[in-house]
Amino acid sequence: MTRTIGLLLFPGVEELDAVGPWEVLAFWTQYYPDDGYAAFTFSMDGGPVKCAKGLTIEAEYSFKTAPRRDVLIFPGGMGTRPMIDDEAMLTWTRAQRETTPLITSVCTGSLVLASAGLLAGRPATTHWRSLDRLAELDPTIEVRAEERYVDDGDIITSSGVSAGIDMALHLVRRLASAERAKEVRRLIQYDPMPPV
Repeated sequence: MTRTIGLLLFPGVEELDAVGPWEVLAFWTQYYPDDGYAAFTFSMDGGPVKCAKGLTIEAEYSFKTAPRRDVLIFPGGMGTRPMIDDEAMLTWTRAQRETTPLITSVCTGSLVLASAGLLAGRPATTHWRSLDRLAELDPTIEVRAEERYVDDGDIITSSGVSAGIDMALHLVRRLASAERAKEVRRLIQYDPMPPV
């Protein structure tokens, strides 16, 4: 039976928060289907979602039509800010804990997880500019400012934007193998050498 990875999209999602992990996970699941995973996108209503920098991405499913998820990817971006106080969204996020074995976040997606109470007493990280906000939302969180990602078993958080790619490669390593993650990294030619 194929296991599923659902990437959440929402208005104001940071493009690379979503597309970075998507590239890793979609590449893996499409090129190595025998590993038994499939990836899909979904949003509250399905259809087109305008991202933080103006890119529009079309979600395959809505909350109502999306398949059951084994892994949830919760990206960040300015669109997470209203979610922190949106009780309907927080209720939905809490409900994921009951049905989704592994929840991950990129960047400020962890702020929503924190506001929903999912990070209480756990180690976690987020974008460096939002570390104080993460601690304010739940002082019991062990904020890990220097980590690219923090794997705490059934919840993984990653720091800002491009760190979602590292987190996604870690997911491939965890769900498949280190060798598979190395193959995917090489095939997508992810070998950062910043010019500055």
